[in-house]
Amino acid sequence: MIDKFSWVAIYPEVVLLVMACAIALLDLFDRSRGRIVAYVLSLLTLVVLIALTGMNAAAGQTIYGFGGLVVSDQMANWLKCFSAVAVAVAFVYGRTYVGLRGMLRGGEWYVLSLFSLFGVFVMISANNFLLIYLGLECMTLAGYAMVALRRDHVTSVEAAMKYFVLGAMASGFLLYGLSMLYGATGTLDISAVFRAVATGQIKHQVLVFGLVFVVAGVAFKFGAVPFHMWIPDVYQGAPTSVTLMIGAAPKLAAFAMAIRLLVEGLLPLAIDWQQMFGLLAIASLLIGNLVAVAQANLKRMLAYSTIGQVGFIFLGLMAGVSGGTALGAANAYSSAMFYVVTYVLTTLASFGIILLLSREGFESEEISDLAGLNQRSPLFAAIMAVCLFSLAGIPPLVGFQAKLSVLQALISTGYVVHLGLAVFAVLMSLIGAFAYLRVVKVMYFDEPTTVAPIQAPWDMRALLTVNGAMLLVLGILPGALMTLCARAIVQMLGT
Repeated sequence: MIDKFSWVAIYPEVVLLVMACAIALLDLFDRSRGRIVAYVLSLLTLVVLIALTGMNAAAGQTIYGFGGLVVSDQMANWLKCFSAVAVAVAFVYGRTYVGLRGMLRGGEWYVLSLFSLFGVFVMISANNFLLIYLGLECMTLAGYAMVALRRDHVTSVEAAMKYFVLGAMASGFLLYGLSMLYGATGTLDISAVFRAVATGQIKHQVLVFGLVFVVAGVAFKFGAVPFHMWIPDVYQGAPTSVTLMIGAAPKLAAFAMAIRLLVEGLLPLAIDWQQMFGLLAIASLLIGNLVAVAQANLKRMLAYSTIGQVGFIFLGLMAGVSGGTALGAANAYSSAMFYVVTYVLTTLASFGIILLLSREGFESEEISDLAGLNQRSPLFAAIMAVCLFSLAGIPPLVGFQAKLSVLQALISTGYVVHLGLAVFAVLMSLIGAFAYLRVVKVMYFDEPTTVAPIQAPWDMRALLTVNGAMLLVLGILPGALMTLCARAIVQMLGT
């Protein structure tokens, strides 16, 4: 459906933008210390968005709006729904943390987060090169500001500067690649680009030249090697609540950008970009898992863990087209989508525990800070252990199911090279598991450095418990989420 339903296609974006602006204005009149008005209105906005996008996804319609600029399909709506959930959870987890660190002098924390989410929504639904870039800039500019919210904290300001400089460079890569593709195809519309490339009449070298820069831009947003330089420094230097915000929903946006650009727009060039993804996956798995083992800082270790996890996502994306056919595309891309969603869920819980243990004047960032956590709180030690075991891919947790689905998609292509990549990925996961098991050892077998009770609001405690339980439940019963991802990808490929 085109044009007639233009506004229907962007209802979530309209609601989010209006409420973000309204919250920014209402916050001017809120003098409460915890910015209660901004917090409550932000959560209510996100609840409405979760319900709205969830209903749109369940309806199963594909709607193109504004002359094909935007698309509202199952994949877009589910990813928006999960992104809104991630931001809502981050608000609950980070509320006490940002209040203790003077980040609530105004409502900027909530407003910037909503504007970042707006950029995520625009990227997810974009069906045009220009709109993808605008959504990307909206998301990242808000991210730069959030990293620097602690204006009196040198490390945070330094991290923001690094993020800004490297982010600007990556945006330049992506924009240059998109301009090359526009010059070759004569259109910014992703569907029209697909048709133009499929004719085979455009010079292949020109397309591949632009494709290299597009893949570089996508790899940067994921944090894949060698475009990973910002991940460890920003994860460590940013306030932990901001690290959680930029490490969750933006990953879903990066996945959507990869699907829109490379699958919907450049699938005829899959043989070329899949080879690039293969190299990026090998480097990410190698560097991410090896360097994670050497880290003493917990946030930095989780940053390198992210790089290793991205390697698995890329393995899923590179298994879509084999033998010149896309018969296994739905299986491969749905496994990658399942991996991204479950990784975000794990990230929320793991950084939630770090936020829980942080208190005024103390950042629970070092692995040694978790010493004896089981003696202080068996529940939260168990939740953190579940997160770490899931990241390591140990059954029956959801991380195991995610890795297994990607490896199955990779091996099912029948290529010997892909089989070798699967073996390599398993070996790297075994090495990376040492980093996670070391943290578990510290929590359960080391003596605690403090006997101070763990204090946290009831809503944070309850949500963390549910979050941790979901990692186990989805590991034992992954069928519903896998089916959801598969249907979304099948519908996307069908349109």
